[in-house]
Amino acid sequence: MLNRRLLLSSIATMGFCAVAGTAVAAKLKPSQDGLRGTIDISGFGIAPDASADQSKAFNRLLRDAARRGMPVFLPAGDYLLSGITLPDNLWLSGVPGLTRLVHAGGGGFLSGEGLGRLTLSDLVLDGGGKVLGDDVEGLLNLRGIANLAIENCTITGSSKHGINAEHCSGRIDGNGISQAAASGIYAVESEKLAITANTVFDCGNGGILVHRWEAAEDGTMVSGNRVYRIAARDGGTGENGNGINIFRAANVTVRGNHLSDCAFSAIRANSATNVQISNNQCLRSGETAIYSEFGFEGAVVSGNLIDGAANGILIVNFNEGGRLATVSDNLVRNLNFDGPYIHDGAGFGFGIAVEADTAVTGNVIENAPKWGLMLGWGPCLRDVVATGNLVRNAGGGCAVTVVEGSGSALIATNLFQDVRDGAILGYRWNERVTGDLMKGGSEAFAHLTLSGNRLG
Repeated sequence: MLNRRLLLSSIATMGFCAVAGTAVAAKLKPSQDGLRGTIDISGFGIAPDASADQSKAFNRLLRDAARRGMPVFLPAGDYLLSGITLPDNLWLSGVPGLTRLVHAGGGGFLSGEGLGRLTLSDLVLDGGGKVLGDDVEGLLNLRGIANLAIENCTITGSSKHGINAEHCSGRIDGNGISQAAASGIYAVESEKLAITANTVFDCGNGGILVHRWEAAEDGTMVSGNRVYRIAARDGGTGENGNGINIFRAANVTVRGNHLSDCAFSAIRANSATNVQISNNQCLRSGETAIYSEFGFEGAVVSGNLIDGAANGILIVNFNEGGRLATVSDNLVRNLNFDGPYIHDGAGFGFGIAVEADTAVTGNVIENAPKWGLMLGWGPCLRDVVATGNLVRNAGGGCAVTVVEGSGSALIATNLFQDVRDGAILGYRWNERVTGDLMKGGSEAFAHLTLSGNRLG
């Protein structure tokens, strides 16, 4: 039974526990206010939605937090900034979509150089189209970051690149990048960088660019990105307007990306040795959907779906050293004659074109107004195999060069259906000089071997 003495004893015990609990909590509580041990930004005079430029205080905050090894969490709101220098070991984050760092103008925005580690997450970086300084190339301008993580950020309104990452390794993952006057992501001289699951759109000259100053090992992986509405505001014949562009970078993988409405190529690899381009979806490209061109050795192009382009897949420029490839199991359809410039070569309207040391196998090409397959160009043909392909509804099934000095080509077990000009046709550059070689006459060209092809 509850008596007076027991009741008073219980009350006293409860009071002691409350006091003890408060003391323990005080010991466990971080010395600063904030989210799980993040630094207290109010102590630096920084507040969201302040009307004044907070750049000086913000730089002090970042330096102090990095020196003390503490993360910086920014509450929701706008922060007007410019000329911010990102220190080593910085972890800066906010509320996704609601913490907005807004460029105040007057030069660079966020820059970091020579850092061991940098993490940026859950931030909106808004350049507002304001002019960036001559010494920076991107709204987020990074050089020499050994361990970089940019994740779940929104980057918009850059007057140059969205992200400029030079000599960086790490990952750029899950970001939304838009309205950059140049490209969304410009990664140059990378070291095993991963560019994954980003959405890049409405950019002026490029989507995701992986470049090097000189041809060398790179190893960047570009996978699972969505890239669309990429323009070519600075014009040209392919240097701008590409969804994903690999230039001089060796051993790069481009896999599982979704690309649409790019002014030139969905994927363009220029002088990119050992590039793998696989399982990408390429829709409504303005020029050639997938390109491997100029001085490369080694390209694997497989399992891609191309719907809508001027040309489908080109593996070319043997005259510049471009050689050694496999083109397999791709679906290429709905091509057209209309490219973004006047072409002085083969033109537009064909499905797959290759030149040297290349196997073309198991592809399906439909609705190619000029040619389904194009093997060689002038004397640029060496050791090409085209087997087991299906070409239907095309101007010509397979155009093969018969210019003197051309190397060997094996054309076997392909099926040609509804090819208006014939199945296999000999060309001297753009001039047709034979009838359908499936019906006879191939023996006049010692460099050609035809076997088991069928005209539907």
